[in-house]
Amino acid sequence: MGVFIDKGNLAFKDLRNTDFTDKSGLIEILNENIATSHRYICVSRPRRFGKSVAAKMIYAYYDRKSDSAALFDDLEISKQTSYKKHLNKYPTIYIDLNTFAEFDNDNVVEIFQKQIIEDLKTSYPSLKETEYLSVALREINQATGDRFVVIIDEWDKLVREIDDKTKNKYVNFLRSMFKSNTADDVFLLVYMTGILPIIKVESQSALNNFDEYSVIRPAKTAKYYGFTPDEVVKICEKHNLNIELMKHAYDGYVIGSEKSIFNPNSVMLAAEDGGYDSHWSKSAAYTTIEHYIGIDHDNVQQKIIRMLNGESVTVEVTSFRNDMKHIDTSHDVLTLLAHLGYLSFNPEDSTVSIPNTEVAGEFRLSIGRAGWGEVSTALMDSLTLINKTIEQDVDYISEAFDKYRFEASSIIKYKDENSMACAITLAYYAAKRYYKIFREQPAGKGFADMIFLPLPGSTRPAIVIELKSKKSAQGAIDQIKNKNYPQALQGLSNRILLVGIGWSKRKAKHDVKIEVVE
Repeated sequence: MGVFIDKGNLAFKDLRNTDFTDKSGLIEILNENIATSHRYICVSRPRRFGKSVAAKMIYAYYDRKSDSAALFDDLEISKQTSYKKHLNKYPTIYIDLNTFAEFDNDNVVEIFQKQIIEDLKTSYPSLKETEYLSVALREINQATGDRFVVIIDEWDKLVREIDDKTKNKYVNFLRSMFKSNTADDVFLLVYMTGILPIIKVESQSALNNFDEYSVIRPAKTAKYYGFTPDEVVKICEKHNLNIELMKHAYDGYVIGSEKSIFNPNSVMLAAEDGGYDSHWSKSAAYTTIEHYIGIDHDNVQQKIIRMLNGESVTVEVTSFRNDMKHIDTSHDVLTLLAHLGYLSFNPEDSTVSIPNTEVAGEFRLSIGRAGWGEVSTALMDSLTLINKTIEQDVDYISEAFDKYRFEASSIIKYKDENSMACAITLAYYAAKRYYKIFREQPAGKGFADMIFLPLPGSTRPAIVIELKSKKSAQGAIDQIKNKNYPQALQGLSNRILLVGIGWSKRKAKHDVKIEVVE
């Protein structure tokens, strides 16, 4: 059994023995492109979005040394006319770039070529000595007529945050492999996965013969990476989990035509431990974002704060060079964060937003570590603030807003009650773990500034907050009562806190009053 070629299907067999969600329809897309001008395919998605699972599945399907019928006969691909035509028919090479992460950057390209060539000799003993993988594959093709399926998992491992010399050497290696005059003779199909799309050179893809499917332009691959709502419903039914809590924590990604995609790794970890906690930090080697959200290009911080407040922000994605080192504008920052999975990109209006509470929590922690003044303080103290609100500690609430409101509002750059509402949303940000939070929510005879609706299974009270400029907290409470705002929450919570906040742009002191409706 080989290391890179003729590996067998054990890796996919192990996946089938676990909770496996059928994404084999992806193989039909690949079958349509074998030995065509579209044989070169690169799929980029955030880490832990199912790319490696798909790569192992694809290898088990094509590998000539495997007998994988029993693994695929009950899957979606088996219903396609191309199924038997390509099943276990081709010499298939699987390269996981993570395998070479431990090697020195200066020599890593030479090292992995040497190791793959040595492994090829086990299947092709007459292979002549060479230090170039492209030469070795071309010689095998000329001697035997064999044409290869090549799978490269984490293709961009060697272009993310490394020196330009090694990056250029690696890109040149890929070009020599897949853009030579004889490449089409040697390769039937090349399938690469990564976090980032193929790096751009002078505004053009360094491998412009590849069809690219990213979170920005996924085309027909959209539903095959990440979980759809129907798939998560089945998982919830099997593990007795609440679909609404799953949606709150892990849903929210828009990928092409799929308007609701869940983070699959987090869903499966939730199924294992029976909870709905954040699993983001458990996804090893996620790129930290403190550096990027601290870049002061085109009001990056203000745009992040707008998204923390539930807004979407317009982004121009075409300027991004698919490179984590050359970030020139706020649009580059936001596009990178979408590729990394921290933001969701909506192609209908070219906007980005924070998808769910799991990712929102990571922003809260990252802003705290990045040190955004009183905004950081507000976010880090927000869990205490929601608990103090439930305890009806009006003095603590008033002092908290006295402490940081003006700096937060100056960054937000809104006016009047909008500015204060945004500041309060930031202050209560940790409440998203326990509540659905609505701004300007229709309620009773008017609009409540904020409503906190407890998630299913929670014993926490609902909260209605009314902000009043140049009026007292009692005036805000009176408006809540007069317009019967709590009516909207009837049947949704047994206990409702009415929170009135009076404030003035001229006075630092905030007037706070809380009443309880049972």
